[in-house]
Amino acid sequence: MAWAQVTEAAMDFGVKQGSLTEVECDVLIVNLFEGLKEPGGATGAVDKALGGAITSRIAEEEFEGKLGDILVVRPCVEFPAKKVLVVGLGKQDELGVPEIMRAAAVAGRKSRELRAKNVASVLHGAGAAGLSPMDCSRAVVFGTMLGTYEFIHWKTEKAKENSIEMFEIVELSAEKFDEIERGIEVAKIIGDAVIFTRDLVNEPSNVVTPTYLADLAQSIAGEGNMRCRVMDRKEFEAEGFGLYAAVARGAAVEPKFIEMRYESPGAKKTVAIIGKGITYDTGGYSLKSSEHMYGMKDDMSGAAAVLAAMRALPQFKPEVNVIGLIPATENAIGNVAIHPGDIFKSYSGKTVEVTNTDAEGRLTLGDAVAYANELGADEIIDLATLTGACVTALGREISGIFGTKQELVDQLIAAGRLTGEQMWQLPLHLDYKEHLKSDVADLRNAERGGPGAILGALFIHAFADDTPWVHIDLSSTVIDKDVHLAKKGSTGIGAGTLIQYLMGYAKG
Repeated sequence: MAWAQVTEAAMDFGVKQGSLTEVECDVLIVNLFEGLKEPGGATGAVDKALGGAITSRIAEEEFEGKLGDILVVRPCVEFPAKKVLVVGLGKQDELGVPEIMRAAAVAGRKSRELRAKNVASVLHGAGAAGLSPMDCSRAVVFGTMLGTYEFIHWKTEKAKENSIEMFEIVELSAEKFDEIERGIEVAKIIGDAVIFTRDLVNEPSNVVTPTYLADLAQSIAGEGNMRCRVMDRKEFEAEGFGLYAAVARGAAVEPKFIEMRYESPGAKKTVAIIGKGITYDTGGYSLKSSEHMYGMKDDMSGAAAVLAAMRALPQFKPEVNVIGLIPATENAIGNVAIHPGDIFKSYSGKTVEVTNTDAEGRLTLGDAVAYANELGADEIIDLATLTGACVTALGREISGIFGTKQELVDQLIAAGRLTGEQMWQLPLHLDYKEHLKSDVADLRNAERGGPGAILGALFIHAFADDTPWVHIDLSSTVIDKDVHLAKKGSTGIGAGTLIQYLMGYAKG
C-alpha cells in the first residue's frame, strides 16, 4: 500500500532574486511590526511604489500590526502584484521563530482564501538579532504549509482545494540564497511530516484500523529501505506482551504490533520512539460518556507521529539508529474484553491489576517500553494521548512532558519550540508511586482522581528501568477551533518535535 497525500496537492516553494516591487504574482506578502504607523524597509518600498496605499490603509483600518493581524491592499496604481497582504509581526523585541511561523501561517491562509495561485513573500525576520536567513526561511515555509492545511478528503460539496501552486521568498542578496534554500528544504521535510500526521489522525476509525497502520508502516519501510516487522495477535501473545494483549482482547478489528528499524552505518546510539496506537477508544467496560467518546479516533495520534518521523528519516539520514514501535489496537467491549479487577503479566514480568479499562494506553506503552529496553535502546521517547488530566492542566495548545534525563527533556522542548509544538515540563514526582500500589499485584494502572497526568507517566516509567526516558502527553493533538498554525481538527503534534530532535544527529 503506497501512501498518497489525501488532502491536496503540495505547493512548490522556492527563492527568487529581485525586488518586491517587481515581482509578478497574485498575492505579495509583506509585514509590519506592532505600533508602527508608517512601514519601513521592504514594506516601505512597496508602500512607496503603491503611492502610499499601505500607509493610508493602516490609518483607515486602524491596523496595529499585532501578531497575526492581516491587512489586504488592492493596488490602485500599476503594480505587478494583484494584491498585497500586510501581516502583523507583533512587537519587534519579541520576534522569534514561533512568531514568524504564526505570521506566515495566517498570511498563507488568507492567500488561500483569496484563491491566489502564485504567492511571493518578503523574508520575515530578516536582519533580526539571533535569526539567520535559514531560520527565517524555514519558519516562513513551515508556517505557510501548516497555515494553509485543510482536511477535505471526505467533502463532496463546497470544498475548495488549496489554490496556491507556487510560493516564493523574494530576496535581493544572492549571498543568502544557500541558507534560504536549506531552510526551505528542512521546512518541507518537517511540514510534510506534520501534514501526513494530520491527514492520518483526521481520517475516521473505520478507515484507520491497526491493519491500515501496519500496511502503511510496511509501505514506508519499503520505500525508505528500512526493516519492518508486524506481529499479529497470536505472535505478540506468544512473545509475552501481556498488557497490550489484554487491551486488545475486546477489539473486533485485528490488533497489530508494529516494529520499524532505521539503521545508520555511522550510528553510535539507538533511539526508540513509541507511539500510542489506539485507533478507537470506547473506554472498554469503564465506558466513556457519549460526549467524551466522540473524537476518540484521535487516540492513535502518537502512532501517527511515529510513522511520520520514520517516513522522514531517509530524507535527512541522521547518524543514529531509530526503532519505531506502535502497539496498535482498538479499546472496545467484546465477549472476552478485560474487566476492572483483572490481573495480567507484563512483558517485563511485572504484574498489573487493571482498575480502569479506560487507562489502556499506559498498558500498551508499558509493554512497548519494556520491549524497547530489551532491544537495546539508549533513549526511549513515547508519545500518547494519555490523560484528560493533562488537558485540564495545560489546555489544548500545550502538551505535557516528563522525563528521567533533563538534557533530553530540554532538547525535546527546544525542538518543539522550533516546530510550533509547545510543551511544558511536569514533575515526575516519585513519591506518588504509592498511588499505583496494588493489594493483589505489583502495580495497578490507575486510581480515581488524584494527579492523573503524573500517575500515567509514573506507570510507564515503571517499565523503563534505567534507560533515559521521556513521555509526552499529547494534550494538544486535536483542537476545536482555528488557531494560527492549524484549523479545527488534528494539529499533527509530535511529528515535528521528533524530526527536529533527530535532525540533530544529521551531518551538516
